[in-house]
Amino acid sequence: MFTGMDEVDWASMGHAYGPADDVPGLLRGLASPDPAERETALDGMYTAVHHQGDVYDSTLACIPFLLELAASPEVQDRGAIVELLTSIGGIDLDDDELDPEDEEFEDAANYAMAAAAVAAGADVFVGLLEDPDAGVRLATPCALAMLHGDPARVLALLRERLEGEQDTEVRLALVEAVGRIALRHEALRAESVTWLTTLLAADRPPGLRLSALTQLARCAPGLLPDDVASTATALLRAADGAGAGPAAGSATRPPGSGTRAAESGTRAGAEAAQGHGGGPGAPWADDLLRTLHSALGDRVDDRIALLTGQLSSADPAQRTDAVWMCHGLIRAWRGPYDEVVRLVGAQLDDPDPLLHGAAVSLLESLFGLALPAADALAERVGTAGADRPSDRRALIALARLGDPRAVPALARVLELPDLPRDVAFAVPYLGERAAPLVPVLRRRLAEVALDERLHDRAVPLLTGLAGVRAADALPEVLRVLRETPARGGEWVTEAALRALTSFGAAALPAAPELRALLGGAPGYPSSSVVAAAARALWAATGDAAAVLPVLRELLAADGPDERRAAAAALGSVGRAAADTAPALRELLASPERWLRMDAAVALWRVTGAAGESLPVLRTAWEENRYGRVEIAECLAEMGPSAEPVMPLLRAELSRPRRHNVLDGGSGSHDIEQDERLLALCRSALRGRP
Repeated sequence: MFTGMDEVDWASMGHAYGPADDVPGLLRGLASPDPAERETALDGMYTAVHHQGDVYDSTLACIPFLLELAASPEVQDRGAIVELLTSIGGIDLDDDELDPEDEEFEDAANYAMAAAAVAAGADVFVGLLEDPDAGVRLATPCALAMLHGDPARVLALLRERLEGEQDTEVRLALVEAVGRIALRHEALRAESVTWLTTLLAADRPPGLRLSALTQLARCAPGLLPDDVASTATALLRAADGAGAGPAAGSATRPPGSGTRAAESGTRAGAEAAQGHGGGPGAPWADDLLRTLHSALGDRVDDRIALLTGQLSSADPAQRTDAVWMCHGLIRAWRGPYDEVVRLVGAQLDDPDPLLHGAAVSLLESLFGLALPAADALAERVGTAGADRPSDRRALIALARLGDPRAVPALARVLELPDLPRDVAFAVPYLGERAAPLVPVLRRRLAEVALDERLHDRAVPLLTGLAGVRAADALPEVLRVLRETPARGGEWVTEAALRALTSFGAAALPAAPELRALLGGAPGYPSSSVVAAAARALWAATGDAAAVLPVLRELLAADGPDERRAAAAALGSVGRAAADTAPALRELLASPERWLRMDAAVALWRVTGAAGESLPVLRTAWEENRYGRVEIAECLAEMGPSAEPVMPLLRAELSRPRRHNVLDGGSGSHDIEQDERLLALCRSALRGRP
């Protein structure tokens, strides 16, 4: 074993942490009889040689030795080595990614060479389909489907092996591999799909039928039964009832392999990193259900029905996984979620901390959509208080509904010595119902020290006071405005200015400080502070002559940020700023898309004429989906004048996917913003044909 390894110039190669002269030791460690040494070596391969899925010259040099290890029966934990090879060689690259002019050409070339090198030795995997080690057999089908150069041969081998395989998880891996072949090779799709449909027969085990159903959803959704959700739920419960966990000697993933695969970007690892595992009856079921949910895509009603069944399960682990799947569904897709949300609320009293934590996390992110769980949230807040982080999240979810039952608990939390900042940020959602909280908000703000923690302590309190329009808090807000240091304190100053703006004419005593900021007070060069001061002064005095000169200057500045801040402030001044319309019109042709949109909105608000703004807003709607909430708000203000662009709003309401979905990430207010967009679209369309 390892013939020729010492002749390789490893020191001239590299990996994620420098020279690769340690790689021979890692490779030998993979063959060690000591489990701890094997574990350490595998960690080293994923963290250095294949760091986050990268392929280095040292990675390429490892491939022949890894293939040798995978083929050696005396080596233990070879399933982990097969998974590592699958990850190294399994990256798909389009031809255009290998453009030599591209800065990432070298990386792409390494991926392509890795794929070719592993594929050249992929016959090794054929011999592993019947390996005595169930862990090896579990990893092998995916390797063959992704890496072998003869997919037709692989398809035949996988189908043949299924009939002789006794391990439940390996059988499911064989079915999944056939689904991969159907997706990757159009010429084999019909044959693969036909075989998958035979696995739906009633005499097949429920787990195998559920796996086939899942793969059909991925590669032939048109062949799914109409009642796919109830079918999947029934199969899941049948599998649980049959105790369909791994049989004796069942395949198990090598220790830690799922986590490492997640680091390198493989699907198995990504799934292992979610949820908290399957139920005792069918530990593989969660993976299947996640895959089925993903494959169903925009079939939201089917996915809701599937989740409803999962959330009614007797198994708390399955319900926990269902709650996390609700996160993904509701974040990305619009739909009728009332019943699902009610069932999530019912989990709040479950003693399982993972289930409870998942439920409060989801409900906190839903804002108004959490309404069907309001009573459950109120009961939880009333009985458990808000001392624990999870209970505070339930309190925030209740407050975000504008539910007055949150007020007593909020008052208690706001008295805590170390104020949880996220709780104060929830106060504005209560509006005037939060009036009983004003005294404690004022007192806490008066106690805030002007030190390095000023931002974290003051901004949440200022935001809460602004949301309640608590003009009684003028003395405390003025103290912050006057004493916040100019250097590093701009965000605090802006928060204080927003609070003063919300106070309206009651903030008149602050006019001298606001005028000083408009005059460019020393240390305050920020356009956002100047614009915020202009808005506050206008709200307090209604004196357009005091604010328009400085806003005109900002509107003529070189930077787009200054001009955007000025446009937004002019929009708040409205018709009294009509003489700035010519300057705003010039900005309608700006190369900055956000500035064009802001100028169009401001132009409407200062002139009341929609004609020049509508074409710009129509274009902005199409080219910048993240500006749609502001555009829809403007269109709702326009009333009948916005009729020419109403088809945009109707089209938006017909889309099942949320407008702000990001692949691979999400923001804490994404659902709230999309629901606001829908509400504004309906408002603008109300009373129209």
